[in-house]
Order: sequence, then structure tokens, then C-alpha cells
Amino acid sequence: MGSSMQIAYYPGCTIKASAHQHEGAALAVLRTLGVELREMAEWNCCGVVHSLTSDNLIRHMAPVRVFARLREQGENEVATLCDMCFNTLARANLHARQQPEQIAAISVTSGDELSYDGGAGVLHLLQVLRDRVGLAAIRAHVRRPLRGLRVYPYYGCKLLRPAEVGIDDPETPAVLRDLMQALGATVVEGSLQTQCCGAYHVVDHAEIVAGRVAATADQASAGGAEAIVLSCPLCHYNFDTLQATSGAPLPVFYYTQLMGIAFGLEPDQLGLEEQQIALLPLLQRHNLVHVKGEQA
Repeated sequence: MGSSMQIAYYPGCTIKASAHQHEGAALAVLRTLGVELREMAEWNCCGVVHSLTSDNLIRHMAPVRVFARLREQGENEVATLCDMCFNTLARANLHARQQPEQIAAISVTSGDELSYDGGAGVLHLLQVLRDRVGLAAIRAHVRRPLRGLRVYPYYGCKLLRPAEVGIDDPETPAVLRDLMQALGATVVEGSLQTQCCGAYHVVDHAEIVAGRVAATADQASAGGAEAIVLSCPLCHYNFDTLQATSGAPLPVFYYTQLMGIAFGLEPDQLGLEEQQIALLPLLQRHNLVHVKGEQA
């Protein structure tokens, strides 16, 4: 990897609204790695979920508009942190390549404002870290290895499925495992890592989501994990808020936060106090962070 890398950045709504600790940690970690995410000058909500309708083109307009704006600013590639945004944008891009006549119709509907040919690419930050930066460079920046910390990587749905846009094997993914091991952590795995957390059913069927969260957390704990590490803001919300029924809830980290700890960054750069389930006590037990006034 060279001394610096610049990539256009699509934040999306959730990152700005309820997952800003993930964004803050990501930007801090990437500065350490010599990577600059340049936020798009103009962006809109991606639509949150990919529309499966073939005859309602308006539902495809939001993600197509993101790509059109990307091309307008002279970029051919964009990175995102949010699993939902990544999935929606990647599937819309695939749709644009497979159904160009529909994208042309969208362009006409918009007065030719949204011209897009399907030629851009979208990357999840985990792809940037794995495929562009590389695990060797990440290992080289570790200042405080996560030795003894036992983590359970949770992937959920949107990173891996459908396979046409997934960033890893949908059944046996390795990207979070490999990243955590590069940071020095011990990885605990299990069969529920790739199952849906219940997603938006937390709004109308919270008991279903709570059951899925509890089963996954129980599997992680039974395997000896002390924390869950993930990448999706919606999964994070569900695991952080719905483990309340558990007597011993597992702390929930974004992978960017654990990267920051391993890189020796300050906890206040990583949003470690913005979760419902406390993160600092576990890190202090492993001597990975120090309270203010304490000798490092």
C-alpha cells in the first residue's frame, strides 16, 4: 500500500444519526492507515432496502441518484460503512447493469438528471481493509494487541447475501475473523453468526428479535466469548438494546472500535461510552484502556 489512499465516501442516514461512533472510529483508524474517506459533496438516503419490484421504477431512483451524483463529481468508486447501504447500493448497481433500459427510463423520468450507466463500483469498508489495505499493513499498525480478548464475530444478513453482492462466503465468512485475529484477539465462532438478527421487526415484533439476539448471545457466551463484534448499525442497535433480558449481556463493538483500541488510539476517539452495554470495563480488565489519571 502507498503512503496515502483516497476513496469517495457515502455515509448514509443511519451512520450520521445513530452510528456516529462507528464513523468516528473508522475515520480515526483510517487516518492511522493513510486512507482518506472523502464524503460525497451531495448524497441522499439510499432507500434503505433494495426494492424487489420490477414495475415500480421510483423505488430504484434513490440509489441510482447516489451513483449519478458520484459520477458527476468525477468518481467511479464509493465506499460505505453501513451494511444496509452497501447492500442496497450494490444490488441497485447490479440492477443497473442487468436492466439498463429501466435505468434509462428513470433518467427520462427525472428529466435526464439521473443519467447512470452502471459503471461505478461500491465497496464496504471491510473490503477496503481486506483487499486494498491488507491484513499485513493492519498488523503492522497494532500497538496494543487484543491478547486474551475473546470475541464473537457477527455478520448478519446484508454483508453476505445475496451472494452476487456479498463480500464473503455466505455460509462460512472469514473477513471479521481474520481482521480480529490480525489485531491479536481470540475468535469464537458459531452457527448463528450469519443468521438475521430480526432487523426491522424490532419495531413491531420486538419479542422475535429479542429471541434471536438472546440465542446468538447465548451461543457466543457458551463458546467463551466476552464480546460481540459486528459491522451493521441495525444489528448493533438490536444487540445493544435487546440483551437487557440477559443477566450477563455481552458488550457489542463495531470492528472499527476494536481496531482503534489495538492501534493505541484514545477511547474518546472511538465512541466507547455511547452504548447501553458498557464497553470500558471489559477493556480495562484486559488492560487495553486506562481510566483518566491512571498510568499507561
